[in-house]
Amino acid sequence: MDLSLVQNLIDPAILFFFFGLFAAGIRSNLDIPAPIAKFFSLYLLVAIGFKGGVALAASGLTVTAVAAIGAAMLMALLVPAYSFLILRGRTNPYDAAAIAATYGSISAVTFIAAQQFLTRNGVDFGGHMTVAMVLMESPAIIMAVLLASLVRKREQAQLSPSVGAAAVANSTSSKGISLKEVLHEAFTDGAHLLLIGSLVIGYITGDAGKEVMAPFTAEIFKGILAFFLLEMGLLVARQLRESRDLGPFLMGFALVMPMVNASVAIALAWVLGLAAGDTLLLACLAASGSYIVVPAICRYAIPEARPGVYFSMSLAFTFPFNIVIGIPLYYSVIALIWGN
Repeated sequence: MDLSLVQNLIDPAILFFFFGLFAAGIRSNLDIPAPIAKFFSLYLLVAIGFKGGVALAASGLTVTAVAAIGAAMLMALLVPAYSFLILRGRTNPYDAAAIAATYGSISAVTFIAAQQFLTRNGVDFGGHMTVAMVLMESPAIIMAVLLASLVRKREQAQLSPSVGAAAVANSTSSKGISLKEVLHEAFTDGAHLLLIGSLVIGYITGDAGKEVMAPFTAEIFKGILAFFLLEMGLLVARQLRESRDLGPFLMGFALVMPMVNASVAIALAWVLGLAAGDTLLLACLAASGSYIVVPAICRYAIPEARPGVYFSMSLAFTFPFNIVIGIPLYYSVIALIWGN
């Protein structure tokens, strides 16, 4: 574990993340212009989706691949369910629903960092895990809508008859918010759609496409990732300054829950007989939280929830924990169990 942790910390991309933390911590005016930062994000989605599609075309959709994708979908349903049960008694129920959905979804950058970790350590993984990543968004979003609807119905049922009608008429309840509209917004979200499209294009073009796109998707990948993690370091440090009102419980949840979710995923992968590389990616998908797609959807689907809460938890606490400590920690557990 110690060796893996040290190797992870001295990776250039991770060091750029720490440099971003440092620069923002000393209140430097270092900044990545928003259009460039957005390009870096879109580039990474294209590269990871395309490479995943190429790998899937080479390996095919095997029984193991279907099992891994099924496990990812199951985790996307389980994590919001038990997270909500844990959170509902300790925080606002709408915040609980939004946080649960956030942690049921995934962080693409954490997934990319885990792939880089595996590549650096010579551990194979399947292109089907990119499919698993793509498919994990929707179940979490569906759970968010269902949980929020449940909370609204319970609140309406508890209203006294004298105030119930007026309260329902004036509330921001599910009126005008439908699962169909939310799912449409989720699937047509630019980042999600770009990832799906890149995956399909990579699958269609296969090895020929890989060779043509190599200068773009492979040779400059590490440099773009380093720049993007620099930007993430700046964002995380600034978000930490704005997250002091979360309280010890929510901060603890953001740091402990990734390990719980990763443990459940590792146990599920062991039962299904997944390879060590695929298991790490599944664990990282389960352990991460969304800070792009799902928070944007939650603003629409659960307007009663506070964006600063679920966004800060995912970005300021869970993301850096997984990037710095989580990935080598999960792999150390996997290596111990798998005997690698």
